[in-house]
Amino acid sequence: MSTETVLHVGGASPYDVVVGHGLADRLPALLGESVERVAVLYAGSLGALADPIVDSLVEHYDVLALGLPEGERAKTAPVAADCWEALGEAGFTRSDAVVTVGGGSATDLGGFVAATWLRGVRVVHVPTTLLAMVDAAVGGKTGINTEAGKNLVGAFHEPSGVLCDLSLLESLPRDELVAGLGEVVKCGFIADPEILRLVESASPDDLVPSSPVLRELVERAIRVKIDVVVADLRETGGADGHPGREALNYGHTLAHAIERAEDYGIRHGEAVAIGCVYVAELAHRAGSLSAEVVERHRTAFGRVGLPTTYAGAPFDDLLATMRVDKKARGAQLRFVVLDDVGRPTVLAGPSEEHLREAFSAISGNPSS
Repeated sequence: MSTETVLHVGGASPYDVVVGHGLADRLPALLGESVERVAVLYAGSLGALADPIVDSLVEHYDVLALGLPEGERAKTAPVAADCWEALGEAGFTRSDAVVTVGGGSATDLGGFVAATWLRGVRVVHVPTTLLAMVDAAVGGKTGINTEAGKNLVGAFHEPSGVLCDLSLLESLPRDELVAGLGEVVKCGFIADPEILRLVESASPDDLVPSSPVLRELVERAIRVKIDVVVADLRETGGADGHPGREALNYGHTLAHAIERAEDYGIRHGEAVAIGCVYVAELAHRAGSLSAEVVERHRTAFGRVGLPTTYAGAPFDDLLATMRVDKKARGAQLRFVVLDDVGRPTVLAGPSEEHLREAFSAISGNPSS
């Protein structure tokens, strides 16, 4: 049996997502022969993890290593500008490339730098968190934050390849690994019920980087994202009423508002889990989702150790943030919801009564 799985992403700019263990040697093939210089943008605390990747590149290229601030602090215009200046000083041309090493923030920022330097250079992502493997590294969305909200500035820029080296997860704190499962379980609800079956039947203690179950979950979640992205790269909508790429934002409208309310002190996957339970409650109140599937949200996310309730900020504050979410249209809020497992749709302009009732259901505060 092969030690790696290659998941092909089709479309106008095809590339491969490679899943396995010990994949650093695969980088040159993904970067291509024309590249002379490579900028490795890595989360500052990942020096030990980034070293083997840098070492695998210095044999083939001139390497510029650029450390980034931790987490969401990397996703700012000043950090992007510092990277542009460094690329300029090093003489990076359109035939050179960027490699990102880190979690979703490094991937988002590094992808944005690659998308905007000389209007686009090659980028290969080496995600070091479960969340980044199944979410940020695949699909070509890049972005930075502003004071107004998360990911409001960005560009679509597909990578030249993605290396999901599961051995990099060995040093990941357990809480971070669990947080990454938020996006995995989300994929189960919007597209792949087998993910839910695996989560519901496996012991949470077995969900470790070396386990076949975690590998299957990672590969299934990536396939969900690939299928959606190939059909709708720029989030213009799907066929037959399917929301297209927007389906990947299931749970994210409230999640982003919670992240901002917590000054990004909550992990993204944790916020997504809460947001998915919220929109399940909202869909139930709108008459499209059964109480049984709402409860399945609570049990599936809760089983892997993710939160399913939130009362850390007033709903009025969260609502104000949601109104400037990217998915809003004018004054109208839009939520990705489910009619059933694997059947996502869009709920536009839900009543404020339903919005507040759904929040009450997850906050335990009838007056919310």
